[in-house]
Amino acid sequence: MEKTALPFLYEAYIKSSGVTTDSRHCPEGSLFFALRGENFDGNRFAAAALEKGCAHAVVDDSAVLPVGEGRGRYLLVDDVLQALQQLARHHRRQLKTPMLAITGTNGKTTTKELTAAVLSRRYKVLYTEGNLNNQIGVPLTLLRLKPEHEFAIVEMGASHPGDIRELAEMAEPDFGLITNVGFAHLQGFGSFEGVVRTKGELYGFLRERGGRVFVNARNTRLTAMLEGLEAQYYAVTSGTPFPFDKPLLAEARIARCNPFLAFKWRAAGMSFWQCCSTRLIGDYNLDNALSAIAVGRYFGVEPADITAALSGYLPGNGRSQLKETQRNRLILDAYNANPTSMKASLGNFRKMDFPRKGVVLGDMKELGEASFEEHLAVMQLVSRCRFKVVVYVGPEFAAVAEKYPGLAANARLFGTVEELKAHLGEQPLPEGYTLLIKGSHSMNLSALADVL
Repeated sequence: MEKTALPFLYEAYIKSSGVTTDSRHCPEGSLFFALRGENFDGNRFAAAALEKGCAHAVVDDSAVLPVGEGRGRYLLVDDVLQALQQLARHHRRQLKTPMLAITGTNGKTTTKELTAAVLSRRYKVLYTEGNLNNQIGVPLTLLRLKPEHEFAIVEMGASHPGDIRELAEMAEPDFGLITNVGFAHLQGFGSFEGVVRTKGELYGFLRERGGRVFVNARNTRLTAMLEGLEAQYYAVTSGTPFPFDKPLLAEARIARCNPFLAFKWRAAGMSFWQCCSTRLIGDYNLDNALSAIAVGRYFGVEPADITAALSGYLPGNGRSQLKETQRNRLILDAYNANPTSMKASLGNFRKMDFPRKGVVLGDMKELGEASFEEHLAVMQLVSRCRFKVVVYVGPEFAAVAEKYPGLAANARLFGTVEELKAHLGEQPLPEGYTLLIKGSHSMNLSALADVL
């Protein structure tokens, strides 16, 4: 059987009801891509996917091809992942939908969600679902593009140098937004400078293509990377003044954050301030909201619609969610954690006016050689905050506590979430507290919501 060429693959895609990479989810008439992973081979599930309703299965192992009848439903390629990516880029080129790419160490998913909410007030918008922001998620997003979409927002994540460049060449965005650059995935990037260079790959791509970017004018790391780019600036203008000689597309000033963020904002040409109350927890979310405001105004969304979109947005998936239990009030921020976001969350929580506060913190993953130092810095910050309840979960925090026992003198330490849950079954934490729960996703701290 000959390998399937891209034009024939695209024809099969156009006739399909969509694509799937999960043999457990096979919509009728869809196209199944038999991806490989470390512990699985999608080729082995191609036949099952066809039986469940897929029209065709894209495979890269000729050994799974049947003899005789049914062979035509298999599309053989050199590499399934590459075929998925090439198909997605080809499809994106056919539609030419205006596209904004969003990346950054922290806040990219929230910024994407807020920007989508704002732009949806005027346009039919396609945007990344959840955090499908990698080499598989981005092409899946692109293949959801339809002719009726008037705008697209694609989130791009990275854990190694070259990742953002690869995703940008696949999606070919017209606009870009980097939320910030912080300490994360240091094990994959090698250093903080590696993080900066990788996030900056989005700017590099747009510079070559004549694209435009939206930039926080207060972020000097980002503004220093803008040579050769056309930029639209936004900034939080309350607090310490900063020297900046270019016009701002949008600005904002915080009103309160206890626990929900409220602020006022205005954009270029507006003589009045809009007041906005949100369901976002954390003053650091003001930059994310302001990013969405700047993009919205650039593309002509009315001020009242922008405010309504931001006010109506409800965070999900463990991202700064407020959850009231029978025992305590929880600020559930357990979707992800790195040193930058952890310190921002703790600093914001420290300022909140609640009489009894506590923290349950899980390890921050993928920090490589910097892990001990960064966990030490977090424990030192927590010690200065003087929270009444402190719980650490994971071996990284335990290693710091072993070397510096004074930092854990008033804390409880557990190796895993399961150990903590078992302990709480016998000795519950005190009631009536506001508890910040934060850690890397793999620590599974969200499982604690039912027992706290």
